[in-house]
Amino acid sequence: MRLRHLLLPLLAAPLLTACVNDGATYEIDNTREHVLSLIREQPYFWDSKVELYLVVSRMPACMRRHSLGVGTEKTRVEVYQVPSGAFIIKAGKKMFATETQTCESFAKMDSEPPEGMGQFIGTFRLQKGELVFVKEEKAESSPEE
Repeated sequence: MRLRHLLLPLLAAPLLTACVNDGATYEIDNTREHVLSLIREQPYFWDSKVELYLVVSRMPACMRRHSLGVGTEKTRVEVYQVPSGAFIIKAGKKMFATETQTCESFAKMDSEPPEGMGQFIGTFRLQKGELVFVKEEKAESSPEE
């Protein structure tokens, strides 16, 4: 009887490894105190849905965690910066606006703003099975923005 209680968790361990619980960070101005981080949580290995969260942080002034809703393990999350300094986050087909001055403003957008998405900064995506932030190489020299 006692052996059964010890073996059951060991047998279940390989099933739990399929869960996603990771994150990646974009360092704004190349500083660890000013960041946008994407967190992915998949509580059940049998469910393909992944909860996506954006952590907006400008330490020591503020830090907030906002829900981007449900995606999949492969959902790409794009980051754009508008001239005001705010950010547009595009997770699949959903878009959100946020800022890092107070970290409190966060709103779902129904469509692209008439003045455009702003400067494309980069993408949170899977690379070799790991969630990473890939910065747009041409972002600093883009003549179209």
